[in-house]
Amino acid sequence: MTVARGGPTTHVASIDDAVHELRARGLRVSAARRLVLEALFAADSPLSAKRIADGLGGTIPRSDVASVYRNLETFEGLGLVRHVHLGHGPSLYALAQTHGREYLVCESCDSVQACEPAQLDGVRAAVHLASGYEARFDHFPIVGRCASCRAADGE
Repeated sequence: MTVARGGPTTHVASIDDAVHELRARGLRVSAARRLVLEALFAADSPLSAKRIADGLGGTIPRSDVASVYRNLETFEGLGLVRHVHLGHGPSLYALAQTHGREYLVCESCDSVQACEPAQLDGVRAAVHLASGYEARFDHFPIVGRCASCRAADGE
């Protein structure tokens, strides 16, 4: 089982801030690293390494998927990036500043709904009351069936 890393996050507001952070930590800012950063800043939801390597549908230049994985791992180690598992697909990556997002995934249509943690506080409280656990849903989603799929089945 994959467990979320609990290290500190590094919040950056722009590509320039991320580049500054990399240089401050003694890392070179290669073209490959810049492309991965551009993809993450352009995205409105978590991305797979393959989607980044494929160039986001022509938005950025294509790159080598192994290089993308290496850079994502480096960024994750620095706290710039986090990964999440949304369903049975590959790990997805997002900038750490979106760390507050948690996810709901429909097991019927595979739709993903991002939500603010406060929206799931009731679920968190129920889990805590039942088991004593303090639950988080930022690495693994809550899986169930969305309203549209339930309605289509007459539920």
